[in-house]
Amino acid sequence: MLSPIQVLCSDITTLSLEPEPFASYTEADIISTVEFNHTGELLATGDKGGRVVIFQREPESKTEPFSQGEYNVYSTFQSHEPEFDYLKSLEIEEKINKIRWLPQQNAAHFLLSTNDKTIKLWKVSERDKRPEGYNLKDEEGRIKDISTVTSLQVPVLKPMDLMVEVSPRRVFANAHTYHVNSISVNSDYETYMSADDLRINLWHLDITDRSFNIVDIKPVNMEDLTEVITAAEFHPHHCNLFVYSSSKGTLRLCDMREAALCDKHSKLFEEPEDPSARSFFSEIISSVSDVKFSHSGRYLLTRDYLTAKVWDLNMESKPLETYQVHDYLRSKLCSLYENDCIFDKFECAWNGSDSVIMTGAYNNFFRMFDRNTKRDVTLEASRESSKPRAVLKPRRVCAAGGKRRKDDISVDSLDFTKKILHTAWHPTENIIAIAATNNLYIFQDKLNSEMH
Repeated sequence: MLSPIQVLCSDITTLSLEPEPFASYTEADIISTVEFNHTGELLATGDKGGRVVIFQREPESKTEPFSQGEYNVYSTFQSHEPEFDYLKSLEIEEKINKIRWLPQQNAAHFLLSTNDKTIKLWKVSERDKRPEGYNLKDEEGRIKDISTVTSLQVPVLKPMDLMVEVSPRRVFANAHTYHVNSISVNSDYETYMSADDLRINLWHLDITDRSFNIVDIKPVNMEDLTEVITAAEFHPHHCNLFVYSSSKGTLRLCDMREAALCDKHSKLFEEPEDPSARSFFSEIISSVSDVKFSHSGRYLLTRDYLTAKVWDLNMESKPLETYQVHDYLRSKLCSLYENDCIFDKFECAWNGSDSVIMTGAYNNFFRMFDRNTKRDVTLEASRESSKPRAVLKPRRVCAAGGKRRKDDISVDSLDFTKKILHTAWHPTENIIAIAATNNLYIFQDKLNSEMH
């Protein structure tokens, strides 16, 4: 069994402006994406209000051994503002759909953020010195009268309080007719792709006024439309390979060496449907909401409504592993359809060694599956159970009509308004970030750090 995970730091009350533990929050405070950078030292979240908050990991302290691993707010900035498309008479939300870090090349950090239409490249840098002693400017920065300058001096850099500066470096706009659902940085570190419902575009990070369309599944007649693109990602090592998932539950692996337009896939991953299990909801629950390459590049992890699946790139006919995330909801699909929860898009994540996978569920539960031992655990991200450095207790949901044990939770008492859609795993350590509505929970497995 996976060891209990300990809480390092719970919510982001400073961001969501909650002075009281259970104060109300606004729609703009709801976290919509979570992403570690490549070293895990920085963690970025985006919310429905268009804001990005970056957390930085504290260095290890000899006097406070528990302080290592805690993440504190490093910088907060407004990434996107609400806009209006006058040609289509449509409002464009400021909500941050995805954040992706670029590998660090120098002292500064760079990240991409996107809303439904516009992708932005941001530079995050530190400044702890300021220049003083200009010849043509006074201390306030005003231009001096040249006639008053009687001598020349060499400007010097003076120490100052550390300041984190965030500045927009590129704006990639006007390339998507439909809502952007994915961005992925290529392993060549020069290009990235952005995907919407029907198209995938390839961008160069230095060029904002044009992109190359590499996938286009839009039919000539929109009445013939049968599926949409739900997620896309580049291979972690081969810059020519990428995968995209569809609302029909299929995965398509494409090779950009074959053709400029990758409408013809190299491999199609699809699980044959069991005719006896077909129902009205089959197509909805089979839609893939997220796809992630393993760190090794050998496997694909996908999430649909009820399951998480691991696919081997060398085996297209069926998934290598299938994990039931919340099979007890199968009897509740009708009510979940009526309240629109059946359309929720859950994300999934690998641990650093690809041996454990994680994904979210309802009632602020999240699930972890050990691929080696085939054991799993259900844990809860909530204020009540997540006191700092308290050990999380595994939770269990009792299916309708099933035998109920002590501390079991009935499926009828689950709160479907509390859902873990966005999760992230530290690239090398057992630290996970869980977004639960407007709170960010960061947990660390201190007891079994060699789990991966």
